[in-house]
Amino acid sequence: MELIVGIGECAVSNKEADSIRTFALASCVAVTAYSPLNKVAGMVHVALPFPTDIRDINSRPCYFATTGLPVLINKMCKLYGCLKGELKIGLYGGANSINNDDVFNIGKRNIEALVCTLDSLCIKIHSNETGGILSRTLEMNVATGIVKVFTHPIHI
Repeated sequence: MELIVGIGECAVSNKEADSIRTFALASCVAVTAYSPLNKVAGMVHVALPFPTDIRDINSRPCYFATTGLPVLINKMCKLYGCLKGELKIGLYGGANSINNDDVFNIGKRNIEALVCTLDSLCIKIHSNETGGILSRTLEMNVATGIVKVFTHPIHI
């Protein structure tokens, strides 16, 4: 089965026939996690670095880097018996805006928030394909943990 991860969503699977996909990562960042020991794969698609309203933490925790990443890690560890130290983590997306007037730098700020959150959880990054000016679509194979990245130019 193909599991689709939309913006602000998370998916985890231990079914080897499954794949996990997300589309059109520009400034958004997808975090992939894979347990080679348990053959468990997971992905979260974050849009912003952190929530600005406490209500967002409860209503859409995976929308934010600082809350979505812990949701992914907790699901993999608590529901599937993975250990944090065994997880192979990948970061994808976080593109720079092609608009020179962009003062928000969401892509860069998403990456920074995820790196800080991973550091606080004592988890290291194994794959990092972030930044640039490309949109990325991902497909993760649950059986192997292999992530295929398809790139597209960003258009205004």
